[in-house]
Amino acid sequence: MTTPNLIEARDLVKSYTMGDQTVHALAGVSLTIETGEFVAIMGASGSGKSTLMNILGCLDRPTGGHYSLAGEPVESLSPDELASVRNRRIGFVFQQFNLLPRTSARENVELPMVYAGVPSAERQQRAMAALQRVGLGERSGHTPAELSGGQQQRVAIARALVNQPQLILADEPTGALDTHTSEDIMRLLTELNEQGITVVLVTHESDIAAWAKRRMVFRDGLIVEDVRQTPVRHLASEAAP
Repeated sequence: MTTPNLIEARDLVKSYTMGDQTVHALAGVSLTIETGEFVAIMGASGSGKSTLMNILGCLDRPTGGHYSLAGEPVESLSPDELASVRNRRIGFVFQQFNLLPRTSARENVELPMVYAGVPSAERQQRAMAALQRVGLGERSGHTPAELSGGQQQRVAIARALVNQPQLILADEPTGALDTHTSEDIMRLLTELNEQGITVVLVTHESDIAAWAKRRMVFRDGLIVEDVRQTPVRHLASEAAP
C-alpha cells in the first residue's frame, strides 16, 4: 500500500467579508506535498501565502475545499481535534520566536509537552535532547534575554521538534535575523529535512527560498509558479573543489 501524501489540498477557498465586499484570500488552491519535501512559499503581502500556511497548520479553516494531513481530513474536525492534530503532527517556527521571556530555554521547549500531558521527568529529558539536537544543550538554563537572536530561533526550532512532528511550518523564520545567522538557521532546517522531517516555509526572500527543493509563488490567492530546484546547499557542495 502506498503512503499518502503528507499534505493534500483541493480547491481551497478562504473568503473574508469586509463591509459589503468579499475578499478571496485563497481562490481555489490545489497542491500536494510529499513526506520529506522542503518547500518554500513566496509571494507579495496579501497574496494568500500566510492564509494557506494557517490552514495547513490547522490554525484556520478554509471557507471551501478539502485538506488532508497524513491522510486525515481536517476541515471538518472540532477545535479540540484540530488542537490535537497541531500538537501531534506539526511544529511551528515564527519570525519573532514567541518565547516566554522569563522562562529558561529548556522550559520554553517543554511547553508543547505540557499541553500534551507528558510527565515532568520525560518533558525535561526530551527538551534537553531537542536542545542538544539544535546545538544549544549548554544554554538550556538561559532565558531568551541571555541568548542571541539566532540562539532564540534555535530554541524555537527545538520547541517545534520536541513532539516529534512530521511537519515543520516556518513563517519567515529568518525575518528578524542577519544574513550570517539566517544561513545558520537555514542550514539547521536543511539538516532536519535530510533527517526526514517535511519543511514548509513562507519567505519573501529569494536567497532563503533557494535553500528549498521546491518553490511555490502565490499571487492573488492562487499558485502561479510551482517548480523543483537544486537547493543552494547542494549547489555549493557541487561547486567545491
